[in-house]
Amino acid sequence: MEQLRRELNRYSPGGKLPSSRALVERFRVSPVTVSRALAQLAAEGLVVTRPGAGAFRAQARTAPAPAGDTSWQEVALSADGAADLVPRSVDASGVLVSLAAPPPGVIEFNGGYLHPSLQPERAMAAALSRAGRRPGAWGRPPMEGLPELREWFARSIGGPVTAAEVLVTAGGQSALTTALRALAPPGAPVLVESPTYPGMLAIARAAGLRPVPVPVDADGVRPELLADAFHATGAPAFVCQPLFQNPTGAVLAPGRRAEVLRIAREAGAFVVEDDFVRRLVHEDAGPLPRPLAADDPDGVVVHVSSLTKATSPSFRVSALAARGPVLERLRAIQVVDTFFVPRPLQEAALELVGSPAWPRHLRAVSAELKARRDAMTGALALHLPELALPHIPSGGYHLWPRLPAGSDEAALMSAALRAGVAITPGRPYFSAEPPAVHIRLSFAAVAGAGEIAEGVRRLRTACDEVLG
Repeated sequence: MEQLRRELNRYSPGGKLPSSRALVERFRVSPVTVSRALAQLAAEGLVVTRPGAGAFRAQARTAPAPAGDTSWQEVALSADGAADLVPRSVDASGVLVSLAAPPPGVIEFNGGYLHPSLQPERAMAAALSRAGRRPGAWGRPPMEGLPELREWFARSIGGPVTAAEVLVTAGGQSALTTALRALAPPGAPVLVESPTYPGMLAIARAAGLRPVPVPVDADGVRPELLADAFHATGAPAFVCQPLFQNPTGAVLAPGRRAEVLRIAREAGAFVVEDDFVRRLVHEDAGPLPRPLAADDPDGVVVHVSSLTKATSPSFRVSALAARGPVLERLRAIQVVDTFFVPRPLQEAALELVGSPAWPRHLRAVSAELKARRDAMTGALALHLPELALPHIPSGGYHLWPRLPAGSDEAALMSAALRAGVAITPGRPYFSAEPPAVHIRLSFAAVAGAGEIAEGVRRLRTACDEVLG
C-alpha cells in the first residue's frame, strides 16, 4: 500500500489508476490485498473508486474553512450540570486504554478483545452471508429483538428466565448504560465492586450517579460490607461481575450468591449482573456456577450477557434480562436511545450460534486462553517475581498483578511503552483511593505465547527503569 501511495503523484487529479488485476500482477499480491489497499487510500481521501469504472486519483483538496471561535462552549458545557446534585462527567480515559490500538511494534497487553487469530472470522463471515439471504433480513426487527435470538439468550441464562423477559441490545456497554439509567435517578448512589470495570464507572458518572465501592476479595464481593453499604447509602442498585470479575478474576463463592440476592432484596434494590465472559472459560475450569439471574424468582437481578467478547469487537449483540415492571422501563429506554439492534446483525448471531462452528470455536478459545494464561504466569514468575499474583483465574483474558508498595503506576506505564509493551494501569478500576498499586495484563489480544514471553521481557526492562 505504501508503494502505491507514493506512486499516486504519477497520476493527475481524476486520472485513472491501473486495474486491480494489473496491480495484482505488478506487486505479486492477492486480490484481497489490493482491494484493502485501495479501500484504505479511499478512506484517506486519496483515491476515489467507482463501481464498474475503476479507481481514480482524488481531486486536490480545497483549503479548510477558517476555524471559528468555539470558546463559548466551555461556559455552556460547564453550566449544563451546575444544578445537579452529582455533576455529570464524561471521562472515557479508562475505556480508551483498552480500546486504543498501540503503535506498530508495541505488544498489546492492554487489549480487551480476542486477537484476530482467535476470532471466528470465517464462521462470522459465513453467518453474515447466510443471514443476508434470509427472508426479511433487511426489514425492521421487533423492538425487543428477534424471538429466536431472545429464546437462545434465555436458554443460555437458564432458570426461570423466558424469552419474553429478554431484550436484545447492541453490546454489553449499551446494555449496562440502559440498566443504570433505568434503575437509578441522577444524583443517586450506586454500589459497585472495588476494583471494577472502568467503563461501568464512566457510565455511572456520565449519568450523574455516585459510585460507592464495595471491596472484592478472592471469593467475590464481601456480603457483610455490601449490607453495610446498602444501609449507609440507600442505593437502588449494586453492579457486579460474579464470574471471572474484571479485573481480579474472582468468582463469587457459592455461599455468597444467595446472600447477595437476599441483601439486595431486603434493601429493596436491584443487582445488575454483568456476565461478560462466561464464554471465555479456560480449559481447566470446573463446572461454572449458573448466572445469578437463574436463581432469582423475585426479579432482583437485571442480567447482562454478550456475544462480543467471544467473537469480535464489531459483533455487538448482547442481551438484557429482567422480570417484572422494570422490564418495561428497560425496553422504553432502549427504544428511545437506539430503536433496535440492526436485524442483519441479529440474524447473523442466530446463524453463528446455531452452526457447528460455534461449539468448535468455544472449545478452541478455551484451550488457547489456558495456554496463554499459563505462558504469562510462567513468564512473570521467571522474569518479574516481585510482582505479586495472588489469584490466577480459570476464565477471562487477563491477570491482575500487584506492584511493590510505593511504585509509580503512571511512570511504569510510560516506561513500558518506551520498552515496546502497552499495559493497563490499575488506578481507573477503583472508584475511590486504591488499597494497593496494580496493573492489568491481557493475554488475549496478542498473537501467541511467543509474543507473551517477549512482552514480559520488555516489561522487565521497564520495571528495571522505574522500580529499580
